[in-house]
Amino acid sequence: MVNKRKKYSPEEKAKIVLEVLREENTLVEISNKYEVSQQLISRWKSEFLANMPSVFDKKANETEKLKKQFEAEKAVLERKIGELTIDIDWLKKKQEQALELRKKRNS
Repeated sequence: MVNKRKKYSPEEKAKIVLEVLREENTLVEISNKYEVSQQLISRWKSEFLANMPSVFDKKANETEKLKKQFEAEKAVLERKIGELTIDIDWLKKKQEQALELRKKRNS
């Protein structure tokens, strides 16, 4: 039987890390409670502590807003490219049909 990795949402990770930071339970207890390895919880805690200042960084928030705008614009452009590709394929098909029809008429 193949074990699949469980993916944790950012909310789940934050909940677990906050519980570790409260120090009401040991790391072993928290690890057993959520069925997550101690090493993984420690890594999440380290990442959280390293990125904590960015919560208060206004530039980071602006960067996130720009990133979301960019992603939205990118999705619109990708959709438009898809539509144009379909149009081009349709036109090529119609051109081929028109050329075949001309050949038949001239024959």
